[in-house]
Amino acid sequence: MIQAVFYRDSNGDCQSFQIKGHAGFEEAGRDIICAAVSALAVNTVNSIETLTGTKTEASEKSGCLTCRLKDGKHPEPQLLVNSLILGLKNIEEEYGTKYIRILIEEV
Repeated sequence: MIQAVFYRDSNGDCQSFQIKGHAGFEEAGRDIICAAVSALAVNTVNSIETLTGTKTEASEKSGCLTCRLKDGKHPEPQLLVNSLILGLKNIEEEYGTKYIRILIEEV
């Protein structure tokens, strides 16, 4: 199962997120859930840096993407993170929590 955890401050701004695991929907290389989640997550990190100029500390290892927004209190990066959450929730609703789970935690 893929677990996506978004860490928000008391104002509701996302400070960081981590997406890890494998959906197990299909064999490696053919798993559409893993492919969709990876595409959304990597595109979000790239968009935050390229389109908003916000710096991130991001790392991607086998099955795990971690991203911390260095100056993410501006509305633009928050909009992109919220778009990522929306996309992931749509996948969760379509395929179920057996394959992906989204968690929002306050830090």
